Parts: sequence; C-alpha cells; structure tokens
Amino acid sequence: MSVSEYSDLRLRKKEAFERRRYMNVVVHKARHPQLAGYIHSATADLLPFVQKGLVERVNVLFYDKEHVPIEKFVFKISVNQSYNSKVEENDLEFALRAFLVKLTVAKPLTKPLPPGISWEITAYFRNLPGSNKEAQLWIPTDTKQWLQQPDITPIKSMSSEPLKLQLYLEHPNPSEPKTQQV
Repeated sequence: MSVSEYSDLRLRKKEAFERRRYMNVVVHKARHPQLAGYIHSATADLLPFVQKGLVERVNVLFYDKEHVPIEKFVFKISVNQSYNSKVEENDLEFALRAFLVKLTVAKPLTKPLPPGISWEITAYFRNLPGSNKEAQLWIPTDTKQWLQQPDITPIKSMSSEPLKLQLYLEHPNPSEPKTQQV
C-alpha cells in the first residue's frame, strides 16, 4: 500500500486513527498496520541521524491531486552534541508533553484539505550521512522550494537540553504559481 492510498486520511481521521495516550497526552495512532508501519519505520530510521545531529528538519507535506503542495508541517530539530551532562529525563519528558499538547490544539491553524490529497515525510540533513546502509534508505531528491516566501505559522518551540525542537506550518503564498512544487 502506497502513501498516496492514504490520501484522504485527515478527512477520514476517525477511521484511520484512534485516540491513545502517550506521555499522559491524548494522541492519534494509525489503525491500519501498513500506515502505522510506514510512520514507525520513517521515524525509527531517522532516530540515529537525529541523535548524531545530522537531521536539520523533518517535513510532512500534503499535496493536492495534481501533486501541488498545499500544506507543510516543519519540525526543525537541533541536538546539542556537546551536552555532556546527564539528561534530566523528567525535564525532557515535561517539555515533550507540552509540545504534544500544543500539537493537539493546532487543528484550527490548518486549512481544510481537498479530496484526493497525498502526503509524504521528507528529511533534510545538515550533512549527507556516510555510506552506511541505514543512510541508503533515505533517497536524495530534487524537490524544489516554493518560489514565493510561504506563509509561516509558528506552532510550538521547545528547548530542553540536549534537544531543541520547533514546529511551524507553511502554506504557499497566495501569489504562488499553482504549478510550482516543493
């Protein structure tokens, strides 16, 4: 099953996702095993690169049926590699919980998605990872950026050493040509 087969997930959220508790916050978990597997493998495969500070940002992009980008969630990630102290797990968990809570109330910031959408997860690396086998799972792409500065809506920032995380939402500028792709 391809990612595009989940094209109207947000419209069918009740069927595609179920409410679960994670870190004492209500989150949505994919019900379909292949969708859950895709999300899990994408995040698990990125984890070693995030821990090494190689990942700059992770995007979740939504495209209309002509594959024109209509919405992008951007997770900007920074891991302090020189942080030598023991990580205060309670502090980090508190910061992550606050981040998750903010995600649950971000829906009013999004625009209704039309039928027939598709989506993908992309990662941007600070440096290309070495030639190890895990790095080969991530395929370089020639994706283009929007020509006009996008409309950016900040959602949440957190800083809890050694992790800093920002989440913002991008929509194409209203004057953006409709044929340009991200």
